[in-house]
Amino acid sequence: MGTEHSLADQASAALTREIAASGAWDADPDWRTAFEEVPRHLFVPYYYVGVSGGFERLWGEDPDPARRARWLRGAYQDAPLATRVRDGELLSSSSQPSLMAKMLVELELGENDTVLEIGAGTGYNAALLAHRVGSGRVTTVDLDPEITESARRHLAAAGYAPTVVTGDGARGCPQRAPFDRIIATCTIGTVPRAWLAQCAPGARILAPLATGLIALEVRDATHAEGRFLHTPAYFVPLRGAGRPPGEPVRVAGLPRRALRDELFQFLLTLTAGRLDPQDALTLWHGEGRPVRERFGITVNGADAWAWLDDPAGPYAWPLPE
Repeated sequence: MGTEHSLADQASAALTREIAASGAWDADPDWRTAFEEVPRHLFVPYYYVGVSGGFERLWGEDPDPARRARWLRGAYQDAPLATRVRDGELLSSSSQPSLMAKMLVELELGENDTVLEIGAGTGYNAALLAHRVGSGRVTTVDLDPEITESARRHLAAAGYAPTVVTGDGARGCPQRAPFDRIIATCTIGTVPRAWLAQCAPGARILAPLATGLIALEVRDATHAEGRFLHTPAYFVPLRGAGRPPGEPVRVAGLPRRALRDELFQFLLTLTAGRLDPQDALTLWHGEGRPVRERFGITVNGADAWAWLDDPAGPYAWPLPE
């Protein structure tokens, strides 16, 4: 056990150095302490790695010391870990730590802020939030009772006790509102209006949408606006969403070079069903391969739309209800 504890310390320190070298904490170095002190391996007692023909399960109670060591080292890799798989479908995962670090910095969290996390996952992200602002200010919600129950166990093992709620993340958590920050760890297809209604004025929402991260500033219960960050992001969908996020959009007749371009895929995903793919290609060329930061989202009452450069400009596409 002592050897494994030492290995965990070494692996954790290496992960922290790797994230620091990526520049993820440059704007808010206080997050480094949270990553140093929250033990990731307690949140992934088992996970799955892809192998030929399916998945291989690695777990911390494996009787083989070499496989236990492999599990422990893998828990501290800067990579996403598949934690729940059913019938070949990924249901839940522990996100890539460096991406988590970037998202937490972009959340612009104040020490007295209350936070709602959509998608409990393993509980690791909630633990990082609780480390920063205290367990009493953090709420995490997930639709799957098995996920929330395991998240509670992991959090308790690590010494954290945020509120873990089993429920529909699209509905938020009205009994714990208002929130100063909402962060989603699953891809959304539109902005749930319930979130805005549960936000304090001036709140910030950070969520994966299409293959990017949208940062919305909330004006009031029915109005919000913001731009995408430059960071690409691929997450499992909020339960009930359709095609898995990040899966390439394949459209006959479009040049392979464009379809292989990650920014063009973002445009196709963002405007799917609302902009003809050939028109998307014309726009993409005409605007000089626009980067994510040029796109944004506006919510104005019952209306919500994505846009390029200007919410009132010529390029705008309604989001689904």
